[in-house]
Amino acid sequence: MKYQLRNTILDLLIRIEKDSGFSHLVIDNELKSKRIAPKDEGLLTEIVYGTIQRKMTLDYFLNHFVNANKKMDQWVRMLLRMSLYQMIYLDKVPDHAIIHEAVEIAKQRGHKGVSSLVNGVLRNVQRNGVPETASIKNDAARLSIETSHPKWLVERWVSTYGLQTATAMCEANLTKKHSSIRVQPLKITREKAMQVLREQGFEVRKSIFSPQGIIVDKGNILNTMLFKEGYVTIQDQSSMLVAEMLDPQPGMHVLDGCSAPGGKVTHIAEKMENEGVIHAYDLHKKKVKLIDDKAALLHLSIIDAKPGDARKLEDMHERESFDRILIDAPCSGLGVIRGKPEIKYDKREEDIHRLSEIQTEILESAAPLLKKDGLLIYSTCTVDAEENENVIKQFLLNNTGFQIDPSFFETLPSELKDSPGITEQGLQLFPQTFQTDGFFLTRLKKMG
Repeated sequence: MKYQLRNTILDLLIRIEKDSGFSHLVIDNELKSKRIAPKDEGLLTEIVYGTIQRKMTLDYFLNHFVNANKKMDQWVRMLLRMSLYQMIYLDKVPDHAIIHEAVEIAKQRGHKGVSSLVNGVLRNVQRNGVPETASIKNDAARLSIETSHPKWLVERWVSTYGLQTATAMCEANLTKKHSSIRVQPLKITREKAMQVLREQGFEVRKSIFSPQGIIVDKGNILNTMLFKEGYVTIQDQSSMLVAEMLDPQPGMHVLDGCSAPGGKVTHIAEKMENEGVIHAYDLHKKKVKLIDDKAALLHLSIIDAKPGDARKLEDMHERESFDRILIDAPCSGLGVIRGKPEIKYDKREEDIHRLSEIQTEILESAAPLLKKDGLLIYSTCTVDAEENENVIKQFLLNNTGFQIDPSFFETLPSELKDSPGITEQGLQLFPQTFQTDGFFLTRLKKMG
């Protein structure tokens, strides 16, 4: 590995931790800058993601080689983490090269004492290996260290879903999931898009979540004309399920209360064959442009996107004026840890309590706007019952004119009907079950 590449990786890791930046955005911006050689892009992504994903595990190992009372600059600890990550989890670079480059960076950025420390720690690891985790007797504490998830979060998942499911979820969050795309059916069929991609050397297969969905096992979709010209768009399979289950029809009046960046609302517009009206809102004005840009790229004209607080939807529209409503509520994001690993370190239990209150407020605000016999989808990209099933239970207690749509479970894709995440309140997708994001959705019906 080139010395400069390693320096860049260290800078990115420091920026993500120091500025609470989203790893995928920081990495994307670096790759777009073209400062990194194409052959090094995969390694950069692997080391940055891997070091963040396993931060707690790496720190557990390091603490056996560094005195706990020793003061250490942030960049030194990060340098040790990323070096340790490569030594333990990657086979691409030999240990002696990793240690040599780490020492060179330490010399450049610090003083002789720092380079000696880095050299000593890494050579000690090379000689002795890292400590076992079997000595940690408490199941949740051991799982926390082994999979690098905060202990409070592991305990919460074990309490809700049991140790087996919690373990599978934590382990899935350390793996790479396949990317997936959605075709714009007004411009191209799924079969044609798959044929074009295969001719370009891609490995693709159909998604079970949506007749528009394609799983990309091999190939970078961002470099294709299909993507650049709006024939396909990137979307997780779990998110594709939303528009499918909302069942919007051409000519309908639809509301999307929390719309940015626009993946689900553009899918809804495609299902409506670009006929009808969709009112789309997002709390942040600058994010509304993301919706407009995506709609323009996909050549969809029925989306009216505006800034607006989803807790005040009643102030913006007449009662019973929408055939379909989507509330893809702001949430803790604990279902997308695999793609944004820093999330698990930034969240606190009180965040979940606060968000569940906001989610309930948004649902309460949207409910009066739905026509009788209309359908409302509530979804989140989290795996926490307090934000999912419990919000729905509370809403149904307060709104006796609504019920879980009985046909929701019958109309799920056949492979999902026996999913382990099915409850009376809806469908909880776990990241390990179908290799998607962790995701919850249900469909409510307003009784006539």
